Amino acid sequence: MASERTGVIHDIGYRTYTGPREGRWAIVSALLRHGALSTFGFGRSGRAKVLPFGLLVVTLVPAIVFVGILSFIGMDAELLNYAGYQQVTSGFVSLFVAAQAPVLFTRDLRSGAISLYLARPLGAATFALVRWGSLVLAILAFVVTPLLVMFFGGLGAGASFPEEAPKLLVALGGAVLLAVLLATIGATAASLTMRRGLAIGGTIVVLIFGLGATAILQEIGREQNQEGAAAWLSLFSPFVLVDAVQHGLGDATSSFETPPDDPATAALLLLSALALAALALLMLVRRYRRRGSR
Repeated sequence: MASERTGVIHDIGYRTYTGPREGRWAIVSALLRHGALSTFGFGRSGRAKVLPFGLLVVTLVPAIVFVGILSFIGMDAELLNYAGYQQVTSGFVSLFVAAQAPVLFTRDLRSGAISLYLARPLGAATFALVRWGSLVLAILAFVVTPLLVMFFGGLGAGASFPEEAPKLLVALGGAVLLAVLLATIGATAASLTMRRGLAIGGTIVVLIFGLGATAILQEIGREQNQEGAAAWLSLFSPFVLVDAVQHGLGDATSSFETPPDDPATAALLLLSALALAALALLMLVRRYRRRGSR
């Protein structure tokens, strides 16, 4: 004889959600915020926070040293070279981008979670651009923080606000451009491979070795009296390009030998770089669409 069923259905008070539903921009805002925080390890394990915050602390060291010298030795405020600071810390910024870009892109594409995201009212193009925007915000926070430390520390050490503020604004504009270019390179590299190690290695090669190769080629061009052609080599490195734009359009001191002295050339370099970045973003969107359709 079969035993009687003993299962019981319990009423746990579940009710469907009847409140207001947030729209498309709420999804975008949530993903943007979550992605930017994820690059610094928030919402992840404690070990995931070590590298981004460790690199951030290292990039702050030169700023603190400059402010300390200004405060205790009383050297001229020209020591606070905001526009050239990214060249000082370019290696650490590159490592940050290389290590954190796969957090936003490689894992989505490798795990197939992209299909779940695209099942919501958010298209592949929007999702890819939101991920890219998260990386832009993270890089911007990474590169702007030392500039603000140096600026406010310099003011506390007696630097003149009317003299320092315009220089800071030029550097902040350069930081925005740098964040856009670095995020585009990091996102493109991370989306092309499912392996995080390859994405990190490829980004490091493009950023760090690209910077060195560009500087060498520009020096060769200068020695051969080809300064005009050498200036266009800035397109091969985002760091050199930002330096050229800051010098040509913002009259900032250049860290390289062949910056464009003509504002028109600097403007053309800027437009060319933005066009290349837009092309790379189109490739990124296409990659997400293909992956999401599987």
